[in-house]
Amino acid sequence: MAAPETLAAQLQHFVDGATGAVVPAVHPSTTYARDRSYQLSAGLEYTRDDNPTGRAAETLLASLEGGADAICFGSGMAAATSLVRTIVPPNGRIVISRALYQGLRIWLREHCARLAIELVEVDATDPTNLVNAVTAGTALVWIETPANPTWDVVDIAAAAAIAHAAGARLAVDSTVATPVHTQPLALGADWVMHSATKFLNGHSDVLAGALVTARVDEAWASVRRLRHFEGNVLGPFEAWLLARGMRTLFVRVQRASATAAFLAGHLAGHPAVERVLYPGLATHPNHDVAARQMKGGFGAMLSMIVRGGQENALAVANRLEVFLRATSLGGVESLVEHRLSVEGAGSLAPPGLLRLAIGLEAPDDLWSDLSVALGA
Repeated sequence: MAAPETLAAQLQHFVDGATGAVVPAVHPSTTYARDRSYQLSAGLEYTRDDNPTGRAAETLLASLEGGADAICFGSGMAAATSLVRTIVPPNGRIVISRALYQGLRIWLREHCARLAIELVEVDATDPTNLVNAVTAGTALVWIETPANPTWDVVDIAAAAAIAHAAGARLAVDSTVATPVHTQPLALGADWVMHSATKFLNGHSDVLAGALVTARVDEAWASVRRLRHFEGNVLGPFEAWLLARGMRTLFVRVQRASATAAFLAGHLAGHPAVERVLYPGLATHPNHDVAARQMKGGFGAMLSMIVRGGQENALAVANRLEVFLRATSLGGVESLVEHRLSVEGAGSLAPPGLLRLAIGLEAPDDLWSDLSVALGA
């Protein structure tokens, strides 16, 4: 069995059988011909379910996550909401980690209120909180690890054991960790979700989402059926870009993670910084869990809380020249974001928090930029 890096780089040893091309083609066709007996020539019927470009991306991701199957969607939110709507019935119950992507948290609150679903939000970094919250009747436990924007790390194996003991299933948003650093399914999770817009694609030019399942069962068939009827699929060109991006996933993520660790170490001692939030630092409250379940690095995301609150944080962001002031993460360019300004009311981000998404620039250039902006 080839290493994951090899599978990704070669797109599972892809060679086009007709041409010998080592790069797959984009298949824009929406329909496929039948033979004279009216059978589908290649088993493909309609591109909403059967596009070969999309399947190339899906099968690679399933392999990298150690899953039984994967499905791509038009966005990460589409992937997440499709799973929740399939798994959690009206009047049901879902437990989520308090620290997670704000857009999903807002949607969950509105969706659960409409359908009389009990939504329980807990600090999932403490397994005791999950034990108390995940009771009989809970359909789904949803965690994000590392979690935006404080990069809390949840013990996936413990969360899976707690969920399964209560008859629930566990879904993990592993967008930041990526399969480079963590494979949640191997730790007991039932599903993995990715905002594939981020590190999987890695070039800030595709909107995409994905789900990977540990097993193909009735629940998975229902998720696939929902996508079939709603048509929330990834277009062929976007799927091609996603597959292209995943071919460099390991070198990109490993490089960006190493730079993030370098910057976190330097920022941790800076007088203008109150606190650095990065799982790779021994001072991070979940460092031991991260060291146990993350391999080869701690991710390319970190946050710093600037002394002096929001005003000083915004001033630092405005003085940065190499970092771009923009929302998102996982691309080749480094970004800075004042999370509270972006999220607005209801944000859990401290006023002085700046979120740093680390790209592929020279580490010394990024540190020099931060050092000047902080007033070193």
